[in-house]
Amino acid sequence: MTTLLQRVKSKMAIFAHRKARGVLDGEYGSVFRGRSLDFDDLRAYIPGDEVRDIDWKATARHGSPLIKRYVAVRRQTVLLIADTGRNMAAVARSGETKKDIVVMALGVMGYLAHRHGDVVGLVSGDSAGTGSVPAKGGEGHLERLLRRVHSSTSGDAAGSRIQEQLEHVARTVKGRHLLFVVADEIAADPEMGRLLRRLRAQHEILWLTVRDAELAAAGDWYSVDDSSSLVSHLAQSPAVAAAYGRAAVERDAGRENMLRQAGITEGSVAGSHDVVTALFALLERHRRAG
Repeated sequence: MTTLLQRVKSKMAIFAHRKARGVLDGEYGSVFRGRSLDFDDLRAYIPGDEVRDIDWKATARHGSPLIKRYVAVRRQTVLLIADTGRNMAAVARSGETKKDIVVMALGVMGYLAHRHGDVVGLVSGDSAGTGSVPAKGGEGHLERLLRRVHSSTSGDAAGSRIQEQLEHVARTVKGRHLLFVVADEIAADPEMGRLLRRLRAQHEILWLTVRDAELAAAGDWYSVDDSSSLVSHLAQSPAVAAAYGRAAVERDAGRENMLRQAGITEGSVAGSHDVVTALFALLERHRRAG
Protein backbone atom coordinates (compact mmCIF):
# COMPACT_ATOMS: atom_id res chain seq x y z
CA MET A 1 0.00 0.00 0.00
CA THR A 2 1.30 3.44 -0.94
CA THR A 3 1.93 5.52 2.16
CA LEU A 4 1.15 9.21 2.44
CA LEU A 5 4.86 9.98 2.71
CA GLN A 6 5.54 8.01 -0.48
CA ARG A 7 3.01 10.24 -2.26
CA VAL A 8 4.84 13.28 -0.94
CA LYS A 9 8.15 11.96 -2.23
CA SER A 10 6.68 11.32 -5.67
CA LYS A 11 5.43 14.92 -5.84
CA MET A 12 8.92 16.10 -4.91
CA ALA A 13 10.42 14.12 -7.80
CA ILE A 14 10.37 17.29 -9.89
CA PHE A 15 13.17 18.51 -7.62
CA ALA A 16 15.13 15.27 -7.90
CA HIS A 17 17.83 16.98 -9.97
CA ARG A 18 20.71 17.72 -7.62
CA LYS A 19 20.87 21.44 -8.38
CA ALA A 20 17.11 21.96 -7.95
CA ARG A 21 17.08 19.89 -4.76
CA GLY A 22 19.97 21.92 -3.39
CA VAL A 23 18.07 25.16 -4.03
CA LEU A 24 14.97 23.89 -2.20
CA ASP A 25 17.08 22.61 0.70
CA GLY A 26 18.92 25.92 0.78
CA GLU A 27 15.69 27.89 1.01
CA TYR A 28 14.56 25.70 3.91
CA GLY A 29 17.91 26.12 5.66
CA SER A 30 17.64 29.91 5.42
CA VAL A 31 14.52 29.99 7.62
CA PHE A 32 16.31 29.75 10.96
CA ARG A 33 18.24 32.98 11.28
CA GLY A 34 20.95 33.37 13.84
CA ARG A 35 21.39 29.66 14.52
CA SER A 36 24.82 28.09 14.90
CA LEU A 37 26.15 27.06 11.48
CA ASP A 38 29.11 25.09 10.18
CA PHE A 39 30.45 25.36 6.64
CA ASP A 40 29.25 22.46 4.46
CA ASP A 41 30.16 22.95 0.80
CA LEU A 42 29.93 25.26 -2.21
CA ARG A 43 27.28 25.52 -4.89
CA ALA A 44 26.73 27.67 -7.97
CA TYR A 45 25.34 31.16 -7.43
CA ILE A 46 21.64 31.52 -8.26
CA PRO A 47 20.03 34.96 -8.83
CA GLY A 48 18.51 36.04 -5.53
CA ASP A 49 21.26 34.56 -3.34
CA GLU A 50 22.84 36.81 -0.73
CA VAL A 51 25.97 38.48 -2.11
CA ARG A 52 27.61 38.20 1.31
CA ASP A 53 27.52 34.38 0.96
CA ILE A 54 29.72 34.38 -2.16
CA ASP A 55 33.12 32.75 -1.62
CA TRP A 56 35.25 35.17 -3.63
CA LYS A 57 38.45 33.12 -3.52
CA ALA A 58 36.69 29.97 -4.72
CA THR A 59 34.85 32.05 -7.32
CA ALA A 60 38.15 33.34 -8.71
CA ARG A 61 39.52 29.78 -8.98
CA HIS A 62 36.34 28.37 -10.49
CA GLY A 63 35.64 31.19 -12.92
CA SER A 64 31.98 31.64 -11.92
CA PRO A 65 30.26 32.72 -8.66
CA LEU A 66 30.07 30.10 -5.89
CA ILE A 67 27.98 30.33 -2.73
CA LYS A 68 28.95 28.97 0.69
CA ARG A 69 26.45 26.53 2.15
CA TYR A 70 26.16 25.81 5.85
CA VAL A 71 24.61 23.15 8.04
CA ALA A 72 23.10 23.62 11.47
CA VAL A 73 25.16 22.59 14.47
CA ARG A 74 22.03 21.75 16.46
CA ARG A 75 18.69 20.33 15.43
CA GLN A 76 15.72 22.63 15.11
CA THR A 77 12.08 21.93 15.90
CA VAL A 78 9.42 22.33 13.22
CA LEU A 79 5.80 22.44 14.36
CA LEU A 80 3.26 21.58 11.68
CA ILE A 81 0.01 23.38 12.51
CA ALA A 82 -3.01 22.05 10.68
CA ASP A 83 -6.70 22.84 10.54
CA THR A 84 -8.59 19.53 10.60
CA GLY A 85 -12.06 21.07 10.90
CA ARG A 86 -14.85 20.25 8.46
CA ASN A 87 -13.99 23.30 6.34
CA MET A 88 -10.94 21.36 5.16
CA ALA A 89 -13.18 18.57 3.88
CA ALA A 90 -14.49 21.02 1.28
CA VAL A 91 -13.41 21.20 -2.35
CA ALA A 92 -10.38 23.33 -3.21
CA ARG A 93 -9.78 25.29 -6.41
CA SER A 94 -8.18 22.24 -8.06
CA GLY A 95 -11.26 20.08 -7.45
CA GLU A 96 -9.50 18.02 -4.76
CA THR A 97 -10.55 18.01 -1.14
CA LYS A 98 -8.59 20.54 0.85
CA LYS A 99 -7.35 17.92 3.29
CA ASP A 100 -5.41 16.17 0.53
CA ILE A 101 -3.60 19.43 -0.22
CA VAL A 102 -2.99 20.03 3.49
CA VAL A 103 -1.43 16.57 3.90
CA MET A 104 0.79 17.12 0.87
CA ALA A 105 1.99 20.52 2.11
CA LEU A 106 2.69 19.22 5.62
CA GLY A 107 4.47 16.23 4.13
CA VAL A 108 6.79 18.32 1.94
CA MET A 109 7.75 20.63 4.80
CA GLY A 110 8.14 17.71 7.20
CA TYR A 111 10.31 15.81 4.74
CA LEU A 112 12.54 18.84 4.19
CA ALA A 113 12.96 19.06 7.96
CA HIS A 114 13.75 15.33 8.13
CA ARG A 115 16.45 15.66 5.45
CA HIS A 116 18.03 18.47 7.46
CA GLY A 117 18.07 16.39 10.64
CA ASP A 118 15.41 18.52 12.31
CA VAL A 119 12.60 17.13 14.45
CA VAL A 120 8.93 17.56 13.57
CA GLY A 121 5.85 17.87 15.76
CA LEU A 122 2.17 18.45 15.08
CA VAL A 123 -0.58 20.67 16.47
CA SER A 124 -3.96 20.05 14.85
CA GLY A 125 -7.64 20.32 15.54
CA ASP A 126 -10.85 22.24 14.98
CA SER A 127 -13.11 24.63 16.87
CA ALA A 128 -13.97 21.90 19.38
CA GLY A 129 -10.45 21.08 20.47
CA THR A 130 -6.76 20.78 19.74
CA GLY A 131 -4.35 17.87 19.97
CA SER A 132 -0.59 17.71 19.67
CA VAL A 133 2.15 15.19 18.96
CA PRO A 134 5.65 15.84 20.38
CA ALA A 135 8.45 16.52 17.93
CA LYS A 136 10.58 13.55 16.86
CA GLY A 137 12.67 12.53 13.90
CA GLY A 138 12.29 9.75 11.36
CA GLU A 139 10.12 8.93 8.37
CA GLY A 140 7.89 6.61 10.40
CA HIS A 141 7.04 9.45 12.78
CA LEU A 142 6.28 11.79 9.87
CA GLU A 143 3.99 9.19 8.30
CA ARG A 144 2.04 8.94 11.58
CA LEU A 145 1.61 12.73 11.70
CA LEU A 146 0.27 12.81 8.15
CA ARG A 147 -2.14 9.94 8.84
CA ARG A 148 -3.42 11.71 11.95
CA VAL A 149 -4.28 14.81 9.92
CA HIS A 150 -5.80 12.79 7.09
CA SER A 151 -8.01 10.66 9.34
CA SER A 152 -9.14 13.57 11.54
CA THR A 153 -10.43 15.76 8.72
CA SER A 154 -13.97 14.97 7.63
CA GLY A 155 -17.37 16.52 7.10
CA ASP A 156 -18.36 15.19 10.53
CA ALA A 157 -15.68 17.19 12.36
CA ALA A 158 -16.40 20.45 14.16
CA GLY A 159 -16.00 23.69 12.25
CA SER A 160 -12.57 25.09 11.46
CA ARG A 161 -10.97 27.72 13.69
CA ILE A 162 -7.18 27.84 13.27
CA GLN A 163 -7.03 30.41 16.06
CA GLU A 164 -7.73 27.59 18.53
CA GLN A 165 -4.61 25.73 17.43
CA LEU A 166 -2.47 28.88 17.50
CA GLU A 167 -3.70 29.74 21.00
CA HIS A 168 -2.69 26.22 22.08
CA VAL A 169 0.83 26.89 20.75
CA ALA A 170 0.98 30.24 22.57
CA ARG A 171 0.00 28.57 25.86
CA THR A 172 2.11 25.44 25.72
CA VAL A 173 5.15 25.78 23.45
CA LYS A 174 8.41 27.04 24.89
CA GLY A 175 11.55 27.98 23.00
CA ARG A 176 11.93 29.16 19.43
CA HIS A 177 10.60 26.96 16.62
CA LEU A 178 9.48 27.11 13.02
CA LEU A 179 5.69 27.12 12.85
CA PHE A 180 4.33 25.97 9.50
CA VAL A 181 0.62 26.80 9.39
CA VAL A 182 -1.68 25.37 6.71
CA ALA A 183 -5.17 26.82 6.87
CA ASP A 184 -8.33 27.82 5.07
CA GLU A 185 -8.96 31.28 3.57
CA ILE A 186 -9.53 32.95 6.93
CA ALA A 187 -10.70 36.54 7.33
CA ALA A 188 -8.75 39.18 9.23
CA ASP A 189 -9.64 39.65 12.88
CA PRO A 190 -8.12 42.06 15.47
CA GLU A 191 -7.84 39.35 18.13
CA MET A 192 -6.18 37.02 15.65
CA GLY A 193 -3.79 39.78 14.63
CA ARG A 194 -2.68 40.29 18.23
CA LEU A 195 -2.15 36.54 18.67
CA LEU A 196 -0.06 36.35 15.50
CA ARG A 197 2.17 39.24 16.58
CA ARG A 198 2.69 37.55 19.94
CA LEU A 199 3.67 34.27 18.28
CA ARG A 200 5.92 35.97 15.72
CA ALA A 201 7.92 37.59 18.51
CA GLN A 202 8.96 34.09 19.61
CA HIS A 203 8.91 31.93 16.49
CA GLU A 204 9.62 31.87 12.77
CA ILE A 205 6.23 31.47 11.03
CA LEU A 206 5.36 30.37 7.53
CA TRP A 207 1.71 30.47 6.45
CA LEU A 208 0.17 28.55 3.55
CA THR A 209 -3.44 29.23 2.55
CA VAL A 210 -5.43 26.58 0.69
CA ARG A 211 -7.59 28.29 -1.92
CA ASP A 212 -11.35 27.82 -2.09
CA ALA A 213 -13.12 26.41 -5.13
CA GLU A 214 -14.43 28.96 -7.58
CA LEU A 215 -18.09 29.94 -7.40
CA ALA A 216 -19.92 26.95 -8.90
CA ALA A 217 -22.04 27.64 -11.96
CA ALA A 218 -23.76 24.27 -12.01
CA GLY A 219 -24.51 21.26 -9.87
CA ASP A 220 -25.83 20.80 -6.36
CA TRP A 221 -23.42 22.32 -3.86
CA TYR A 222 -23.57 23.02 -0.15
CA SER A 223 -21.40 24.73 2.42
CA VAL A 224 -19.46 22.33 4.65
CA ASP A 225 -19.31 25.09 7.26
CA ASP A 226 -23.03 25.20 8.03
CA SER A 227 -24.56 22.65 5.58
CA SER A 228 -26.54 25.40 3.85
CA SER A 229 -27.47 24.84 0.20
CA LEU A 230 -25.61 26.81 -2.46
CA VAL A 231 -28.24 27.38 -5.13
CA SER A 232 -26.46 26.83 -8.44
CA HIS A 233 -28.52 29.22 -10.56
CA LEU A 234 -27.36 32.16 -8.43
CA ALA A 235 -23.80 31.56 -9.59
CA GLN A 236 -24.96 32.34 -13.12
CA SER A 237 -26.00 35.84 -12.12
CA PRO A 238 -23.36 38.43 -13.10
CA ALA A 239 -24.31 40.55 -10.09
CA VAL A 240 -23.90 37.66 -7.66
CA ALA A 241 -20.60 36.61 -9.26
CA ALA A 242 -19.29 40.18 -9.07
CA ALA A 243 -20.32 40.56 -5.42
CA TYR A 244 -18.73 37.22 -4.58
CA GLY A 245 -15.53 38.26 -6.33
CA ARG A 246 -15.37 41.58 -4.46
CA ALA A 247 -15.94 39.85 -1.12
CA ALA A 248 -13.17 37.33 -1.84
CA VAL A 249 -10.73 40.08 -2.81
CA GLU A 250 -11.53 42.07 0.34
CA ARG A 251 -11.12 38.99 2.55
CA ASP A 252 -7.78 38.12 0.94
CA ALA A 253 -6.50 41.68 1.26
CA GLY A 254 -7.49 41.82 4.92
CA ARG A 255 -5.75 38.53 5.70
CA GLU A 256 -2.62 39.50 3.77
CA ASN A 257 -2.45 42.81 5.62
CA MET A 258 -2.96 41.11 9.00
CA LEU A 259 -0.17 38.63 8.33
CA ARG A 260 2.14 41.31 6.91
CA GLN A 261 1.69 43.49 9.99
CA ALA A 262 2.64 40.47 12.12
CA GLY A 263 5.78 39.91 10.02
CA ILE A 264 4.52 36.59 8.63
CA THR A 265 5.16 35.44 5.07
CA GLU A 266 2.10 33.93 3.36
CA GLY A 267 1.82 31.71 0.32
CA SER A 268 -1.18 30.06 -1.29
CA VAL A 269 -1.85 26.80 -3.06
CA ALA A 270 -4.75 25.67 -5.22
CA GLY A 271 -3.94 21.97 -5.58
CA SER A 272 -1.56 19.23 -4.53
CA HIS A 273 0.18 19.35 -7.92
CA ASP A 274 1.69 22.77 -7.18
CA VAL A 275 2.50 22.33 -3.48
CA VAL A 276 6.25 21.93 -4.06
CA THR A 277 6.58 25.05 -6.22
CA ALA A 278 4.30 27.06 -3.92
CA LEU A 279 6.36 26.06 -0.89
CA PHE A 280 9.59 26.90 -2.69
CA ALA A 281 8.21 30.36 -3.49
CA LEU A 282 7.07 30.79 0.13
CA LEU A 283 10.50 29.92 1.50
CA GLU A 284 12.17 32.25 -0.99
CA ARG A 285 9.86 35.17 -0.07
CA HIS A 286 10.50 34.52 3.61
CA ARG A 287 14.25 34.68 3.05
CA ARG A 288 13.98 37.89 1.07
CA ALA A 289 11.69 39.46 3.66
CA GLY A 290 14.31 38.84 6.33
